[in-house]
Amino acid sequence: MVILSGKGVCGGIAIGKMQFYKKESAAITRYKVDSAEQELKRLELAKEKAAKQLQALYEKALAEVGESGAMIFEAHQMMLEDEDYLDSIKNIISTQKVNAEYAVGVTCDHFVQIFSSMDDDYMKERAADIKDISERLVKAFQEGEGGFVLTEPVILAAEDLAPSETVQMDKSKILSFVTRQGSVNSHTAILARTMNIPAIIGLGQELLMEYDGKLTVVDGYSGQIYIEPDEDILQKLQEKKAKEEVRRALLLELKGKDNVTKSGKRVEVYANIGSAEDIGEVLKNDAGGIGLLRSEFIYLNKNTFPTEEEQFGIYKYIAESMAGKKVIIRTLDIGADKQVEYFNLPKEENPAMGYRAIRICLTQKEIFKTQLRALYRASAYGNIAIMFPMIISVEEVEEIKEIIEEVKGELDVLGIAYNQGLELGVMIETPAAVMISDLLAKEVDFFSIGTNDLTQYTTAVDRQNPKLERFYHPHHPAILRMLQMTVDNAHKNGIWVGICGELAADLSMTETFLKMGVDELSVAPGMVLELRKTIRECD
Repeated sequence: MVILSGKGVCGGIAIGKMQFYKKESAAITRYKVDSAEQELKRLELAKEKAAKQLQALYEKALAEVGESGAMIFEAHQMMLEDEDYLDSIKNIISTQKVNAEYAVGVTCDHFVQIFSSMDDDYMKERAADIKDISERLVKAFQEGEGGFVLTEPVILAAEDLAPSETVQMDKSKILSFVTRQGSVNSHTAILARTMNIPAIIGLGQELLMEYDGKLTVVDGYSGQIYIEPDEDILQKLQEKKAKEEVRRALLLELKGKDNVTKSGKRVEVYANIGSAEDIGEVLKNDAGGIGLLRSEFIYLNKNTFPTEEEQFGIYKYIAESMAGKKVIIRTLDIGADKQVEYFNLPKEENPAMGYRAIRICLTQKEIFKTQLRALYRASAYGNIAIMFPMIISVEEVEEIKEIIEEVKGELDVLGIAYNQGLELGVMIETPAAVMISDLLAKEVDFFSIGTNDLTQYTTAVDRQNPKLERFYHPHHPAILRMLQMTVDNAHKNGIWVGICGELAADLSMTETFLKMGVDELSVAPGMVLELRKTIRECD
């Protein structure tokens, strides 16, 4: 038995096989082959495998986001059968007697160059599709199903995980996360809390690749993992897991109950989610609404900018699924730790304070307008509200509202319905926003405080840096004073205020937030009932 210690970032017990995350690799090398016929057979088998993957993705997207969101995979299936594309690959294999992967790569470069040079915007977009199906085809030549695939529920081990790496994973097959690096505010930690599964970070280099496939027990409470545990340890942790399941079952009795303190104060309890797949957890845990939908998952899951129709289909699906409950959608928050290749963002010395979030949207307005049109169209199908991240000035809000008026005017001309009373809010996550919150409150319908970035910017501590964790102090008196100032300025101007940062789930702070006058707390779905219990016990 091997015992490793790290930092637990989400409690719970998980038992299963460990599987190391293997990054996808589609590197292409050129080599001569003896038999062109053999390579053509390999091409046909890879094409069949890629087609099956695309069909599975189409069916998954159809179930989760509807026809509009699934159409891209149907289009890719058709392109995979394109005669010109396939003839080019076959011709290179036959005439040059080279490996099929290289022939796909050369054909891809050729077709991408053709489409990219066209004047028509629609045809230009096809270049990204060609690149995508070519990469899928190259991966299909490799062993397995191409790319990283989970075939059974596992404890997923990794160096660390980026948003772009997790967005396409089958999360139903992840029992737990364990990583060598990471911080309590890393993407991996936040994702684990959203999924409500045990997770341990900071295990270091002692988390060896040789443990892949071995029976492992993760104790998210103690921060320890047991590889090939002995019978005594296994039995103790199985009993601990059973007790935890009983406790969670008791929490389910709070479903349908009000979030009201003993003295009669009510506070809304909403859920933070990172994708449409999380809707089931929101409903299962009886959240009053969605307090933060991180819309960047739509962009992370693509090789090119998502269209208005794709976004509309996803927002509409989420709004309808919530059946009238509030859905607060944060506009695009790309940059810093969330990099997307096709945005071509510049390398920056300090990306956390750089070209990100609303700054991208106000600089590249067509990207912003596409998202806003999709959001306003979807607002006709449910109770959608929109909030804007990284706001530091009233001028930014005024510019946003001007763009919104343009969008509404375009929809009016086309006769497209939308919610005329759609609520607009800003995220208070910079000291600048706090200090002018009295002015911002006159411009919007609500505030949502992002305590993760607010703590980072106020205390000058990089929240992604594990070496600085001891200096990351979300209970800092300066933070608490800022929270109170924001709440007071919101209420003076007749708007409501919520907290959607990780601090909202800190049950030791719940009573403090209630005393401050916070109107809404938004937490990971698995924390909703726990928070409701704490609120109902407050006097």
